[in-house]
Amino acid sequence: MPSPVVAPDQPSVIAGYALAIARALEHNGVDARRVLRAVGLTEAVSNDPLQRLASSQVTTLYRACVEVTHDPYFGLTVGRFIHVSNIHAVGYALMASRTLLDFCLRLERYFAIVSQSAAVRVERNAQEVALRFGHQTNLCGETEDAFTTFLLRFMRLLYRQDFSPLHVELHHACPSEGPKPYTQAFGVAPTFGHDESALIFTAAAMEDPLSGACAELAQYNDEIATEYLAKLDHADVTARVRAKIIKMLPAGDCTRRKLAQDLCMSQATLQLKLAQRGTSFQDLLGETRRELALGYLAQRSLSVTEITFLLGFTDTSNFARAFKRWTGTSPTLYRAKLLRRDAAD
Repeated sequence: MPSPVVAPDQPSVIAGYALAIARALEHNGVDARRVLRAVGLTEAVSNDPLQRLASSQVTTLYRACVEVTHDPYFGLTVGRFIHVSNIHAVGYALMASRTLLDFCLRLERYFAIVSQSAAVRVERNAQEVALRFGHQTNLCGETEDAFTTFLLRFMRLLYRQDFSPLHVELHHACPSEGPKPYTQAFGVAPTFGHDESALIFTAAAMEDPLSGACAELAQYNDEIATEYLAKLDHADVTARVRAKIIKMLPAGDCTRRKLAQDLCMSQATLQLKLAQRGTSFQDLLGETRRELALGYLAQRSLSVTEITFLLGFTDTSNFARAFKRWTGTSPTLYRAKLLRRDAAD
């Protein structure tokens, strides 16, 4: 494995992203290796999920790309060449999502794996769902264009080719050449100069089931992504606790004492660190169990009894009570609703 090219305290991007940039350069008739070599990135261009690029390096690379291609819309081109595999388990988990809302919530949870340059949040009401990106570094416009294009391409692949958002809000200014390529790529004319980037959709479309949904695949890649997130930011005690909870639940011994021991800290230290993050062991245990339960119930091969023990409950009645507290319904009724919806499709 090549050595990391980014310091631990720098915002970073998954290195596989550079492969898409290289493919876009080749598409434009440019020797990608020459451009990458000029900015010192040749050794970093791989799909190794543990390899990262500093966000500042990506900005430098994009400046070189725009200069050599003379294309102010180069980021839009890159968005056409980002492949699911370039973003590791996050891409495969997104592909297996049950709905586009599920897709957005999963992206919110794991976006730090893709990039630490922005924080993603999902906002929703009865009419709209907004996927917002709060920029935490000086993000270049090409990266904003590339990921916006990629996400819309990905959503259309999973849902409908004619699917478009209600609105697209971009942080960067509109190129002097005009917005037409954006309208062609997004299916709607974006607005520019916003504090954040945002994709805004009709709420109804976000709840439609996706034909490629696979609960087992989503669950599997969620677990990989959770572990990766914990490795990526070892100091993030929340991610580390979530990863430990997932591993410990099936054994039925997921206690704060045991978890603190596994993390090589006292219970008091664990409690303090989680409190500083605005959460607690019990909160994370409940949230993780809920997320896993929803995924397991979508897997027809698992009985409610099996799910009970996979989640570390001692009996089905305890699981049923917890599930009703989380969702307002029972595990059996929730599964029946999923089956009816699948049959209708």
